[in-house]
Amino acid sequence: MAYRTENGRTYHAFRESINYVLPNDSSEQERLDLQHHLFTLTLGGKLYLSPIGDDKPLSRALDAGTGTGVWAIDFADAHPETQVIGIDLSPIQPNFLPTNLQFQVDDLEDEWTFSYNFDFIFARMMTGSIGDFPKFFTQSFNALSPGGWVECQDITFPAQCDDGTLKKDSYIDQWSSLMIEATNKFGRTAESAKFYKQQMIDAGFVNVTEVVYKWPTNRWPADPYYKELGFWCNHNIAGELSGLSMVLFTRGLGWSPEEVEVFLAKVRTDMKDRRIHAWWPIHVVYGQKPEAQV
Repeated sequence: MAYRTENGRTYHAFRESINYVLPNDSSEQERLDLQHHLFTLTLGGKLYLSPIGDDKPLSRALDAGTGTGVWAIDFADAHPETQVIGIDLSPIQPNFLPTNLQFQVDDLEDEWTFSYNFDFIFARMMTGSIGDFPKFFTQSFNALSPGGWVECQDITFPAQCDDGTLKKDSYIDQWSSLMIEATNKFGRTAESAKFYKQQMIDAGFVNVTEVVYKWPTNRWPADPYYKELGFWCNHNIAGELSGLSMVLFTRGLGWSPEEVEVFLAKVRTDMKDRRIHAWWPIHVVYGQKPEAQV
């Protein structure tokens, strides 16, 4: 499948009008795999928090926005009895897969037309990618078997700080605000994860649970757990600021690529400064479709 090129990066070519703003080239694929490692560290080695499969084996699971497919591959390996489907706009997944896993190129914002139901629907880091999360949760609800679970794991903006070392005029704070402004212009707010819990409840889910983790911007924490998270978070965000920001700032805010890179150099400096004790909220929200009435 052909890709399109913009400012030296490649992007999906599936329905180019779709407002998905992240590249799909090798640098972004490496970042996605690193990000998978960061999430598993965050969750203590777990792929998910939902209490799935405790009573019965799962028949089918959906990885919505699978990216490189790394989560889906790990999940399929851990659940060989489950048929796993991974969906993404870009066919960037590997060819050698577990026999119970398949990938499809499609747009999750279209009407879902699956001829079967799922026991588990998983989505990670879809903030800024989906414009209508209430619709996403309604479609997830309808696509789940009774008793099935949906789980979203996502970052939200702006960056936070507990001790006042993140100043209002800092470049981290400026970047956070500009990311919110730009994603809002694309109709895909970077603040979406704040609303997942209520949106799941509104869609009909029960037993909805939200857990919020912290990703430090670098190795500033004294605690070894958070120090390691900060190390990988810095690589994940500061290391790929250009890919995360370029389309949003050029198309959304009207900046030139040169203006973006000059600004991001200052943001990177702040993100490496251990005197700035900033962190990103990471929301893990999961809920259950009610069991069928007997």
